[in-house]
Amino acid sequence: MLSITDIWPLFGIKVTSPNLVMRIVRDEDIPGIAEAALAGIHDPATMPFSVPWTDEPREQMIKNMAKHQWKLRTTVRPDHWTLNFVILLDGVPIGTQSIGAKLFSLTKSVSSGSWLTANHQGKGYGKEMRAAILLFAFDYLGAEVAESGAAAWNEPSLGVSRSLGYRANGLKRVVGRPGQLTHMQELRLAAEDFARPTWNIAVEGFEAARNEVLLPAP
Repeated sequence: MLSITDIWPLFGIKVTSPNLVMRIVRDEDIPGIAEAALAGIHDPATMPFSVPWTDEPREQMIKNMAKHQWKLRTTVRPDHWTLNFVILLDGVPIGTQSIGAKLFSLTKSVSSGSWLTANHQGKGYGKEMRAAILLFAFDYLGAEVAESGAAAWNEPSLGVSRSLGYRANGLKRVVGRPGQLTHMQELRLAAEDFARPTWNIAVEGFEAARNEVLLPAP
């Protein structure tokens, strides 16, 4: 009998770091992700995201979270994809970490984004999940450059980036909340500048996903 990973090999990818388990979001993960977001991510007085999705009314936000996950799956094709991982702490979702690429076989570049529920911030999990996805990008995907960004005032996020070796790569103006201009600090990390953690990751299910979904046929 076919399994869901036979049909969609990406669902087989799992990345394990010392405290966290990261796996590609499945439908059964969506309620837990929604609960983590509803528990609060940031001070409502500020908006750290370039798209202000946390401002949406409760019912609209949780529906849009599900639609976002489904849309990501439909846009995956060889050399062009966004992989969104649920972050599990003791089996409970506490956030998400994404990694994406366009024309990856040519650019060897990835971009990332993440969020972590507020009551788990400041405990080192944000740095651990970013370091884990960078190890996955550089050591498994073969990326040469990783890009990210954060609101210019978001010192905790920028501090995580600096500690891992990212360098500032210019400011970008975006409209976050309607009528509000936000300056986003762009960041760039070359593989050789990565401040690797003292630990490593364990990865499952990557070979099938790489060969069948992520990379173009030779």
